[in-house]
Amino acid sequence: MEQFHGVGVTPGRVVGRVRQMPTPIREPEPGAGLSSGASVEEETARIRAASKSVQAALKGRAAATTGDAKGVLEATALMAADPMLVKGAIKLLDASADGGARSAERAVWESGAAVAEKLKSLGGYMAERSTDVLDVRARIVAELRGLPAPGIPESDEPFVLAGEDLAPADTATLDPTKVVALITSAGGPQSHTAILARALGLPAVVAAEGVDRIPEGMPVFVDGAAGTVLTDPGEAESEAAVAWARQAAALALFTGSNVLADGHELPLLANVATGKDAAKAAAAGAEGVGLLRTEFCFLDRDTEPSIEEQVAAYGAVFEHFPGKKVVIRTLDAGADKPLPFLTNAEEPNPALGVRGYRTEWTSPGVLGRQLEAIAAAASEHEAEVWVMAPMIATTDEAEHFTRLAREAGLRTAGVMVEVPSAALTASHILAHADFASLGTNDLTQYAMAADRMLGPLAHLNNPWQPAVLGLVKATCDGAAVATSATGTSKPVGVCGEAAADPALAVVLAGLGVTSLSMTPRSLAAVNAVLKTVTLAKAQELAALALGAPTAQTARDTVREHLPVLDDLGL
Repeated sequence: MEQFHGVGVTPGRVVGRVRQMPTPIREPEPGAGLSSGASVEEETARIRAASKSVQAALKGRAAATTGDAKGVLEATALMAADPMLVKGAIKLLDASADGGARSAERAVWESGAAVAEKLKSLGGYMAERSTDVLDVRARIVAELRGLPAPGIPESDEPFVLAGEDLAPADTATLDPTKVVALITSAGGPQSHTAILARALGLPAVVAAEGVDRIPEGMPVFVDGAAGTVLTDPGEAESEAAVAWARQAAALALFTGSNVLADGHELPLLANVATGKDAAKAAAAGAEGVGLLRTEFCFLDRDTEPSIEEQVAAYGAVFEHFPGKKVVIRTLDAGADKPLPFLTNAEEPNPALGVRGYRTEWTSPGVLGRQLEAIAAAASEHEAEVWVMAPMIATTDEAEHFTRLAREAGLRTAGVMVEVPSAALTASHILAHADFASLGTNDLTQYAMAADRMLGPLAHLNNPWQPAVLGLVKATCDGAAVATSATGTSKPVGVCGEAAADPALAVVLAGLGVTSLSMTPRSLAAVNAVLKTVTLAKAQELAALALGAPTAQTARDTVREHLPVLDDLGL
């Protein structure tokens, strides 16, 4: 029996046999020259055709999915046609290039390596995109060889999927009826693997060194809450898995009204991106939408979508929540979501560059037209539409954005708190903005100076960090100072992944957060825990977490005071 420790990203206890991700596409032999009898022109045509074929396949998969998975696949499809990758490969075909002529396969391989290395050197989000490039490279080489594209292994029986990490395009289309848990040796708590595992409700452990070497077919016990993987599980682990399955079935429904044990209301909302997402969220009992991502309307295109296109996309979400709050985030372009008509992919550090609201500085007008489209869509539906801007860092930015929103006819305008400066000056910012929404994913990585995609930094990139909780409290305290016209505190929601952790949800409630937004699959579990505590108890636990010296101590201390978590297998 061997135990592996990592970061638990989705609760759940399951037993299953390991299937490792297939052996990666083999590197083409160097120095082989052009394919037998082929000319540079013919090899060029093969590269272009393979690139288009891979892009079309990924687009087809994107069209059949929704939400985060759709966005990941669309972004990977764009990478398949990246001029840096394709043109670089074509240049290497020429016999005059260093090292002599290459076959199409070898040229794509070397070009992909060069592009990935360049992205890694940029750091931050762009470094994480290097994984996408290598995935696309393997897909194009497989297409050139006439081989199946890399992907999830086939199996007649459910299995635990293991690997170093999963390519975004693979993770996005996992079949949860076959894959019962995910375990990776790399990745972080906010990696593609982690985020999509939460969306699918799959127990998952990332950054567990060594799990990619577990023998094929080995039975394992995965505890997604504890972040552990155990080989050769015994009767106790099997019983725990059976108990979890029973508890999960009991947690499958949320009544649509979240109230603490003392009657304190704390609405549970959903994070969505499309009309299909919204329909699922409404069916899951979400009390509204706390984060409507608008990037998917802009991805996979060279020009800005028309106002009419945007109105239709936003309206497809609004129609599912008549009379309920829908918080829509304006375009969060930049960093890992570059757009050719809006952002500069050559920035040395895109995560700290022109992204989110800041694109208004370099491309004025795009934000104004988006606000016009949101207002037009809101006028056609009965949803209570709130709008917020990402990456607000100063009071001047908050004042400018809220003025633009109100000029467009949107009554309720707020800000995302992702930058520590916004948390620390929340009272001034909320003197202008009507509400704040904490994006805990970015807030954590900026507070801890830890790229949220990197497995080695997973222990830093943890929303339980007392410093991050201190920034949440600072935001809530600032909201209490900047009272609304009715004399009450300005609302502060959480729409980052932290809201989906039932234990952390209790702490957030105690810190003063007024709503929580998450993937719809997490609603029932969060509600099941919150309804067992009073606001006073939540405040007591929040104080313990704030006073803890480390993230692990904060988490362990809170969980010790919430036995319901173990009762529910959370």
